[in-house]
Amino acid sequence: MTRPPLAFDPIEEARRHWNDRWEGGSAMAAATALVRASQLVAAGVDEALRPFDLNFPRFEALVLLVFSREGALPLGKMGERLLIHPASVTNIVDRLEAQGLVVRRPHPTDRRTILAVITDEGRRVAEAASRALAASAFSLEGLSDREIDQLTRTLRKLRLSHGDFSPAADTLREGERRAAR
Repeated sequence: MTRPPLAFDPIEEARRHWNDRWEGGSAMAAATALVRASQLVAAGVDEALRPFDLNFPRFEALVLLVFSREGALPLGKMGERLLIHPASVTNIVDRLEAQGLVVRRPHPTDRRTILAVITDEGRRVAEAASRALAASAFSLEGLSDREIDQLTRTLRKLRLSHGDFSPAADTLREGERRAAR
C-alpha cells in the first residue's frame, strides 16, 4: 500500500529541531536522509525482483556467480565478496538451490570446500532480473546519470573512510585491467 506524500520534509523538520538543541544538525539530516533513501531504493529494487522470486541478496549472489570465470565460487569466497556472514551465504545458497538456480558441488582439489555453481536456469533468471533492474534504474529514476555518478563517488569516499575497502584496490584493479588488454 502506497501512502500519500507528506506535505513537508520530515528530515528538514527534524534538522530544525535538532539544531535548536544540539550541534550537528546537517550530519544528522544527511545520515537520516541516507538511511531513508536506502529504504526507498531497497523497496524499489525488491519490487523489480519480485517477479523472479528473488530478493537483492539472492540476486547479488547469482550475479556474482555469473561474473565468475567458471560460474562457480567457494561459499567462503562468496561471503567475502558479498560482504556478508558465512551463515547468510549458506541461507542464500540454500534458497537459490531450492529454486534450481544453483547447485552445490565439492571443490575438485580441496575436499573441505564446497562450490556454489550457477545452473542454466540461474543464468536465465539472472539475465532477466538484471534487465528488469536496469529498466527500473535500480529505483534511482529521480537522478540524472551525472547525479548518480556523483552520489557513487560521494558514498565511495564515505565507505573508504569507514575502512570498507582498501584504497590500494584501485591500483590493483587498474593493473588487472591493463594486463587483460
